[in-house]
Amino acid sequence: MRSERDRADNVYEAARKWVDSALRTDGSLFTPGEPIWSSRWLGELHERFLNKPDVPGDGFLRKLERQLANSPPEVYQLMGEALYVHFLIVTTQNSKNEQKVIDTVLGWSPSPAAIPSELVTALVPGLCNPGQAFHPNRPFQVGFILEFVEQWKENDECVPLLDDPWGFKNFLHNLPLRSQLFAGNDRSHRLQREAILHLIFPDIFELIVSVNQKEKIATTFAYLITESTSDIDRKLGQIRRGLEPEHGSSCYLFYKGSVRSLWENNGQKINRPSVPPPVDDPPAPTALQTLADKLLFDVEHLHKIEQLLNDKRQVIFQGPPGTGKTFVARKLAACLAGSKGYVRLVQFHLSYAYEDFVQGYRPALVNGQPGFKLTNGPLLEAAERARAEPDAKHFLVIDEINRGNLSKVFGELYFLLEYRDEEMRLLYADEPFSLPKNLYIIGTMNTADRSIALVDLALRRRFHFVEFHPDTPPVQGLIRRWLEQKAPAMLGVADIVDLANKKLNDQQAAIGPSYFMQRGLNEEKLRLIWEHNVRPYIEEHLYGEHDRLGEFDLATLRREA
Repeated sequence: MRSERDRADNVYEAARKWVDSALRTDGSLFTPGEPIWSSRWLGELHERFLNKPDVPGDGFLRKLERQLANSPPEVYQLMGEALYVHFLIVTTQNSKNEQKVIDTVLGWSPSPAAIPSELVTALVPGLCNPGQAFHPNRPFQVGFILEFVEQWKENDECVPLLDDPWGFKNFLHNLPLRSQLFAGNDRSHRLQREAILHLIFPDIFELIVSVNQKEKIATTFAYLITESTSDIDRKLGQIRRGLEPEHGSSCYLFYKGSVRSLWENNGQKINRPSVPPPVDDPPAPTALQTLADKLLFDVEHLHKIEQLLNDKRQVIFQGPPGTGKTFVARKLAACLAGSKGYVRLVQFHLSYAYEDFVQGYRPALVNGQPGFKLTNGPLLEAAERARAEPDAKHFLVIDEINRGNLSKVFGELYFLLEYRDEEMRLLYADEPFSLPKNLYIIGTMNTADRSIALVDLALRRRFHFVEFHPDTPPVQGLIRRWLEQKAPAMLGVADIVDLANKKLNDQQAAIGPSYFMQRGLNEEKLRLIWEHNVRPYIEEHLYGEHDRLGEFDLATLRREA
């Protein structure tokens, strides 16, 4: 195992320094000899960060800046060092993103510390990809590190556990999470907990941070467990010894293709290592397939949108109202990102400007006096998060994109949308800026809105467009599929809507199925929806053709359908 570990020696050396600084003494990683990991500063950070979780909405750094505002320098440094430990496990090809996050936090201090160069080196290459849940759960992961060390300091008998891997694990796994941050959330820290076990005892605990993966491996190779035990890590140790004669002693043994393929998909028990899962077993559904089933879409349409996003990084869903554009955009973005924590929603409107979307000066207190402060808009905030977490996909969903004055809202971003490898100087910034490749944009456009004319050819060239129309896939037949499953007694509604759209004879203003996809749909609800949502929409569309409105009475359509 050591030959592969040699490439990550800096990581394990940094972990050892952290153990000596934080667990054996009250010292510091960045400024050795100073009491940064002391009960005093851990208690201070506990009150500011662990006991005052910020409300959702802003990114991690913006919330953290508010939480730590006016802290002593030691608190900023303690948080910076905790973030450093948090990042140690993560595989990366360069350390700039992780270093930038840490430097940002340190920079808030009135006396900022710096990361020693040898510790910066330890951030590369990292050890493993902890998965898509790691980044959006950063407050809980970092919070667990702080909770753990704070409670460690409360017991003078803990230090000997550094020579007792199983006693240490028992302490870590039975740690009571006492802060408000973890109220009602007792699972989001588990990746960090398993990472700490491996960083401190790499020869005992596997380089696996996912508890689910550990359980799959133990289930698949149960035949190699010869000594009865309920401890998952002891099971993995026995399994490793059973697999090594055939597969070698690699540090990444369980992720070698020949081994991984046996446990990854189904985690089913097998009788011998050479027998793959039966060929007629149905494969586990993909995330996209699961989403397609929920949306009642053909999964191929979602795959197509994914391909379009991978091509240009931005698409626009266009169609009339009620076709589910925004709903699908948010669900698909969360599915592709792996978490809704990676998805930011904004809505354009007539008064929306570049200063709202990209960057501009906003009223603020400056040195206690009313003034203006340069503030990033949702685009730059999303770009900042994406750049700080390069292994994750981030999404910006722009609802009603055609309602803004797009040339004014986007400004120089027209160029950057097309050339993701290029940099430009933004209107209010001195530093060059680029759009990270892991930031994806999904816009929605209402084709019944007259402001569609404002979408110029320059924008159209930079986006792929996906049609959401009641008479074309994936929306075609959606209302019928939904009624068959959710309200079979109301199946006739599909015929009514189809007839009304045929009479309207305008694809861009057709009646979408979302109006009727409501739980508990019955005749009373249908009349309310038709009279107060659908008919006013039709009246607006048929402005000047008042004599035609009688064709769209619900009773008339029902008789003709």
